Amino acid sequence: MGGPRGAGWVAAGLLLGAGACYCIYRLTRGRRRGDRELGIRSSKSAGALEEGTSEGQLCGRSARPQTGGTWESQWSKTSQPDEKTETPKNKDLTDGSYDDVLNAEQLQKLLYLLESTEDPVIIERALITLGNNAAFSVNQIPMKLVTGITFAIIRELGGIPIVANKINHSNQSIKEKALNALNNLSVNVENQIKIKIYISQVCEDVFSGPLNSAVQLAGLTLLTNMTVTNDHQHMLHSYITDLFQVLLTGNGNTKVQVLKLLLNLSENPAMTEGLLRAQVDSSFLSLYDSHVAKEILLRVLTLFQNIKNCLKIEGHLAVQPTFTEGSLFFLLHGEECAQKIRALVDHHDAEVKEKVVTIIPKI
Repeated sequence: MGGPRGAGWVAAGLLLGAGACYCIYRLTRGRRRGDRELGIRSSKSAGALEEGTSEGQLCGRSARPQTGGTWESQWSKTSQPDEKTETPKNKDLTDGSYDDVLNAEQLQKLLYLLESTEDPVIIERALITLGNNAAFSVNQIPMKLVTGITFAIIRELGGIPIVANKINHSNQSIKEKALNALNNLSVNVENQIKIKIYISQVCEDVFSGPLNSAVQLAGLTLLTNMTVTNDHQHMLHSYITDLFQVLLTGNGNTKVQVLKLLLNLSENPAMTEGLLRAQVDSSFLSLYDSHVAKEILLRVLTLFQNIKNCLKIEGHLAVQPTFTEGSLFFLLHGEECAQKIRALVDHHDAEVKEKVVTIIPKI
């Protein structure tokens, strides 16, 4: 059949049988039942904070713990984009109906395919399908129809290391799809225990890769999901200064995602000293200017508020270590920051004004 790749397909057919061959067919052909084109369904992460979220929710949290160690996700599968932007390699295996959510046997075959193939098109589609099935099983299917939560099945089948291995891939699109799949899997606390070993690698990729890239944004979103609870936040201690650097140099979408992550950290008193020690350029204070986009301004105000709250323990100021000049501590406790925040009391947006009114007594 033409070399190693041909031999690989023979082995796949022998080991997996007709079901796997059909899986391969659909991945490579990219067709729905009835020869309809498959819609693009990029795996989306749980990091987005929806507009209109109440003040109590504006804390960068991607999800909330629920009974039994699962998470309430805040994302869903994306709708099909305009046909002009559709690319075959970005297609999902399924058509999004309840019948097309993969069962354990199908997931096992798909994981074997993902692990054994070197075809980048198949790898991408397999990653998208896995990520979307994890998302779809939580968000879209009535619980009475679920025979086993997909993200748990993937974990039990040993799928997390298989997916995570693809973040090492040289193909940037595959890296992004792998990170997106991990994003969707990370809304489960048991899955996070498996995923945490990749945090350092994700951080290195985020801070050494191209600014504002899809890979960087996907990595930041995964880190946001992994810091929803305090369990793994300490693993980001050495990257806090890098986070502020990306915050100041990134575009609007990157800024918002970094702030979601920083807000998660800022709610944990154990991370307060690390945040305040971070070396941050003075241009950080420009984020408190009145013309800054609301979704950014509200978050930097909440960051200030959270850090101030964490400096108090049972109504008393915590013991403050020595901070060096140029640190976030000096910026937030300087007169320039205080003036900028006071000036926002006249901001045209009611939410911003309300937030400022709650912060001013802390200045």
